[in-house]
Amino acid sequence: MAPLIDADKEVDMLFDQTIEQLRQTLHLPYWAWDMLVLLVAVSLGILLKIFISWILRRTANREAPFSFYLTAIRYLGKPFAYFLPLLLVRLSLPFLYMPHAYRYPVGKILQIGIIIVLAWIIINGFRVVEAYVGYKFDVHAVDNFKARKIHTQLQFLHRVFSVIIIILAISAILLSFKSVRNIGTGLLAGVGVSSIIVGFAAQNMLANLFAGLQIAFAQPMRIDDIVVVEGEWGRIEEITLTYVVVKIWDLRRLVLPITYFTQKPFQNWSRTSTDLIGTVFIYADYSLPVQAIRDELDRLLAQHPLWDGKVKAVQVTDTSEHTMQVRILVSASDSDKTFNLRCDVREKIITFLQQHYPQCLPHARVELYPSPASARSAEKLTP
Repeated sequence: MAPLIDADKEVDMLFDQTIEQLRQTLHLPYWAWDMLVLLVAVSLGILLKIFISWILRRTANREAPFSFYLTAIRYLGKPFAYFLPLLLVRLSLPFLYMPHAYRYPVGKILQIGIIIVLAWIIINGFRVVEAYVGYKFDVHAVDNFKARKIHTQLQFLHRVFSVIIIILAISAILLSFKSVRNIGTGLLAGVGVSSIIVGFAAQNMLANLFAGLQIAFAQPMRIDDIVVVEGEWGRIEEITLTYVVVKIWDLRRLVLPITYFTQKPFQNWSRTSTDLIGTVFIYADYSLPVQAIRDELDRLLAQHPLWDGKVKAVQVTDTSEHTMQVRILVSASDSDKTFNLRCDVREKIITFLQQHYPQCLPHARVELYPSPASARSAEKLTP
């Protein structure tokens, strides 16, 4: 081993002599040399980042609806703008005449910065994959069941992946300090007791995590599903590790804990299919011919852009002492179209009744009978 050690020392000495000769050739003081080396390292990092971006932009097909290279520049350009200069500055430390009292803290700060930016790059790299999957499986397409399933799983996995990367980055930073490693070794004896305490403290977090896993893979709901929850109609807008955001029809947001959807019942109108049957109730007098409503409904739906051509029916479903209840069934491809179709059919049928059968609209009948006294008075007055 001694010859190898001596060889390493000779290489280090030769390296130091070369650096010293170069500094003397440039007639630079020590502090100016250090500034020059740092400036060159930062400039090379910035130029390298610009060069890589230029190569990717030249390679990318700008006319395509999705470009993997442009997406990579979008999400990874900024973290790489920090990563490359930090890395080159860290590699340039042996070229500096910096005192040893400052060399260790500066190197440690650069190491921590590299770990943080590297975690940033990994997390944003997942965003590139997420953007590519979003392009391949368009959630806004008509037949988007598979897309919504994949988006729901990917959104949850992205958050879990990000949390794991952040925890690993923090662990790597802490373990880079020798004092922290020594403390960690001493704490191993108390792991049994501390794990029980942490288990009780984190039971809500674990419940949310397992609820999120259940929703991501069992999928009682997906992103953009139409749900009725807490008496509100809306769409699933966002699913996080701890809560779900429901976008209400009037643009309000209903925020619910993610465990709500595994513990309480809710309506999912697009679980297996988006098409729905809409109901329109009309109350009319018994004298109304129901066939006239059937004929009018046929005429309305014949060229209606919202009707999907599947369900069309007119039925008398109930009666009372004053009116009969006529139920009209129509269908559409999704809930928005179904709602608008119901409103349009309701309006047109009421207009039809007003124009052709106004006497059949609900009204109260009153029959007046003369009292006995008034009847006798009328008989006396009759000649």
